Amino acid sequence: MSQLDEKVPISGKRNMIVTSALPYVNNVPHLGNIVGSVLSADIFARFCRLRGYNVLFVCGTDEYGTTTEVRAAMDNLTPREICDKYHPLHKDIYDWFDIQFDQFGRTSTPEHTVVCHQVLNSLNTNNCLQENILEQLYCEQCSKFLADSLVEGQCPRCLKSCKGDQCESCGAFVNARELLNPVCKICRSSSLSLRTSEHLFLQLASLKQDLHALSDRVTFSNQQAVTDTQKLLHKELQPKCITRDLEWGVPVPFPAEKFRKKVMYVWFDAPLGYISITKCHTSKWELWWKNPQNVELHCFMGKDNVPFHSVYFPSYLIGTGEKWTLPHSIHATHFLLYGAGKFSKSNGIGVFGDDAKKTNIPVEVWRYYLTSVRPETSDSRFSWEDLQAKLNSELADNLGNFMNRVLTFVAKPSGKGYNSVIPDVSDVVPSEMDAEFIEYLLRYVQEYVKALEKGKLKDGLKAAMAIANEGNRLFQRTEVWKLYVEDRSRCSFIVKTLVGVVCILACLLQPFMPSFSTEVLKQLRLEAHELTLHDDDIERVQRPWELVPAGHKIGKPRPLFRKLSQNDVNKLEREFSGIQNGGIQNDRFENVKLLNKSKFEGVSKVGKDDGN
Repeated sequence: MSQLDEKVPISGKRNMIVTSALPYVNNVPHLGNIVGSVLSADIFARFCRLRGYNVLFVCGTDEYGTTTEVRAAMDNLTPREICDKYHPLHKDIYDWFDIQFDQFGRTSTPEHTVVCHQVLNSLNTNNCLQENILEQLYCEQCSKFLADSLVEGQCPRCLKSCKGDQCESCGAFVNARELLNPVCKICRSSSLSLRTSEHLFLQLASLKQDLHALSDRVTFSNQQAVTDTQKLLHKELQPKCITRDLEWGVPVPFPAEKFRKKVMYVWFDAPLGYISITKCHTSKWELWWKNPQNVELHCFMGKDNVPFHSVYFPSYLIGTGEKWTLPHSIHATHFLLYGAGKFSKSNGIGVFGDDAKKTNIPVEVWRYYLTSVRPETSDSRFSWEDLQAKLNSELADNLGNFMNRVLTFVAKPSGKGYNSVIPDVSDVVPSEMDAEFIEYLLRYVQEYVKALEKGKLKDGLKAAMAIANEGNRLFQRTEVWKLYVEDRSRCSFIVKTLVGVVCILACLLQPFMPSFSTEVLKQLRLEAHELTLHDDDIERVQRPWELVPAGHKIGKPRPLFRKLSQNDVNKLEREFSGIQNGGIQNDRFENVKLLNKSKFEGVSKVGKDDGN
């Protein structure tokens, strides 16, 4: 990283770290992963840059833990080989989706180990850790302790197949020891027993007051995130086990023999990846992460990750006794559903990032559609028919049609248009109708800014698209093709105003569809910096006819969107059935000789944790 590319906080500016939840490295990300974290964070980060804020957007692959070990066993590779295989696949997909990270890293780096060791040692020095005994399932055939997510069986509540951490059918959180008929997910053996092992626990109860104070300060994107956080904080905070009996993970740095083969719990080390990835970006990383007075932290994730970011991750930092940059806002989405259920990376269900690339549907259409169905307050559903409807109606017929009508009219030869040259309207006085249009325009821009500042991406997108509606309405109502003959001066003013609106839309939609905005500016022959969302530029919105100077020559207008036919949709539905080969199927355990839960009944519980 050269010093020119390196970002550090700037005095006098609003400095912001934007993070998206680190995706598990073990498979290709699906559309639910993309819209839930990386795309949402990218839109927000791009908007903040347009506002003039100093933004550092970091993400990376979460590479340690049981999911990687399971995938490695399935593919007959080492965990390191799995990480090296899938990390570039993630990066390629995010590059195709125009995700503009400042740093996209990974958690299996030396820098990550250093950061994790520093935090763990500080927690220990600050007397926030204690040793305790944890009872875990042990696979006799693999000769290893099994984390909860390495165990499959039947949910004790709904009796359907599930992993040992959470049932995807009924949503219940499950401890592996509670599963009916548990089997090892690695070797499929039912020869499991219960054994005890010593682990490190974080004393959350001692941090409860600070965590309550933080939750009162944090801005949550929806009520569900608030509820999940408060639910956790208002009950007795039990000690949290932060170590595991695994081989693939950040090693515990303590010298005692009992910790020699232990690693850090993946949900302990993974959030610290935001810090270590920043450390890979700049040696001055502490200016970002130990600077709470001058830096804001904005986190994007799915709703199931909220407690880890609102309670657990902050507790790791607060417990060190040092001044860390803690979450300023937490933006959580609900689930994007596919068909009758959830996208599932582990089960290979849904449309995946590399599938999107194969459809020949442009990336700007994917970004627009996924934002329009972003599950901000409740679960939403992906469908090819809905994508078709939004592309054909909202993008092609509304937005694309408006821009193409305006620019094509300007490009018409003299006698029919302006020969691609922006007219001079310096002698025209705006009418009452113009004032009404400007009022609408300014209101929608202000609504857009207000929504995006709060991370309400769908509301911001709706406000921008409403401007395209108003532009179309003005073009149609004034009948510029008649005005050109009857009142050339008035026609020139309307056209120059609408060219300004095209410019405004190119700016407002840049966070959502950057490649689209690039194409619009190319057709306008304008540079990207011509309009920003700084407060001064927002004031310029009230005089759109002044945004593009008289005498400026535009480029050649071209259609901006191609519609999807019903035949296209039928072909896509057949081609992308939503089942990705190679997924881990939960029902595979049904053909294995299973061990009944009763074998473990009556065994005393020395310690308990979710075991991931």
